[in-house]
Amino acid sequence: MDNFQNNPLLLAVFQEVEQIIGKETFDLWFKPAEFTFENSVLTVHIPNAIWGKTLQERYERIVIDTFLKQTGQAIEVRYQIDAPDTPVTPIASELDVRPAVVDPAPTATSNPFADRFNPEYTFDNFIESTSNRFAYKAAQAVVAKMGARENNPLVIYSAPGLGKTHLLQAIGNQILKEQPQAKVMYMSGEEFVNEYIESITQKKSDAFRKKYRFLDCFLVDDIQFVVGRSACSEEFFYTFNTLFESGKQIVLSSDRSPQQLEWDERLSSRLLSGISTEIKRPGVEARIAILRQKRDSMNFIVGDDVITFLAEGIQTNVRELEGSLKKLRSYCSIHSITPTIPIAKELLVDLLTNEQEAPVSVNVIKKIVGKHYNIRMEDFNAKRKTQSIAWPRQIAMFLTTELTDLSLPEIGREFNRDHSTVVHARDLVKEKIDTDPFFAAEINQILADIKAVDNV
Repeated sequence: MDNFQNNPLLLAVFQEVEQIIGKETFDLWFKPAEFTFENSVLTVHIPNAIWGKTLQERYERIVIDTFLKQTGQAIEVRYQIDAPDTPVTPIASELDVRPAVVDPAPTATSNPFADRFNPEYTFDNFIESTSNRFAYKAAQAVVAKMGARENNPLVIYSAPGLGKTHLLQAIGNQILKEQPQAKVMYMSGEEFVNEYIESITQKKSDAFRKKYRFLDCFLVDDIQFVVGRSACSEEFFYTFNTLFESGKQIVLSSDRSPQQLEWDERLSSRLLSGISTEIKRPGVEARIAILRQKRDSMNFIVGDDVITFLAEGIQTNVRELEGSLKKLRSYCSIHSITPTIPIAKELLVDLLTNEQEAPVSVNVIKKIVGKHYNIRMEDFNAKRKTQSIAWPRQIAMFLTTELTDLSLPEIGREFNRDHSTVVHARDLVKEKIDTDPFFAAEINQILADIKAVDNV
């Protein structure tokens, strides 16, 4: 209920809404939205029209009735798709609403160094966690006191894909934001090696040295590529030393710690005189936060249950984590389907960690589905074909095909049916998941409940 802490009225109303529709449903559809209330108008700030359509058709009446009950006040609900400088616009019944197109702010082109930086890599876009907090704070300190001895040099090291490049680029972007004419160079260690070789070949060593030794801040990504190349390593030392003695800032990233880089003693002592900090693999909470941020920036409607599934299953690095979400969005967009845990599991099987994955029993599936639809365990094997029994049974069959390694005939025997009935149930439920986002959210909740029981 963080969205409502500054408004006791909204807090009271939406606490009751949460009780009515359930915490999981509330968190899925209401928690990511923002709400403002003024002059009997509740404005719901949403990322896109599809989200608004869901809230409007499914839950708006509940919200209006709860306001009336709590306050005696009739309200109007309006929906706003947030974009910079976009006025509040009521969503029509078809929700054919698009945010206003805002011309991008003009960018300064007078500083050639600015072209080296990706504007998406900023401190604001970096998810801070216990695994990277010291590196994050050290990078910010570099901007605040550029060239100060206590922060110089800064060496950030980690396994690939954990955010080193993001932090180096964020430093450059922030410096140029605060000092537009600063000479801030970002490059990879491999680029430095190639440019050095080219300068030797074309007899332009003086131009090479001048390019780097008059910088205000030198950011070198993957410095390990320079190690072991004696002449190039020597040139880098002289460049490093000139900048360091001039009070200029140096930031390096590496896949190894400074002690493991095997530089010559002179450069090693320089590196160790500054700050060295490691970025470790993020914990599951940080991975969830990263995926939520990426989801929001992509305007991709995907439930927190799927986000949590990805965060728990992909533990390698941030790059693969973000790539998995992009792949899932692309697949669901192409096929016009709602993202679910079974779809993510099938699509991303090569990325998911299978360690400690306990098997799911058919009885657990029956128990959770039965609890959800208020039917007994014996009803799953009964001959009765009423809709109140048949539909939950078909859902349980579908989930059994997704969550167990049983063959179709084996699943049929578990439900006192033949394999063709299982096939029919599987296809019927899958089609409804693909076409009905509300039902997909319902199945996701059942999956989460099954997993919770299975992990006890």
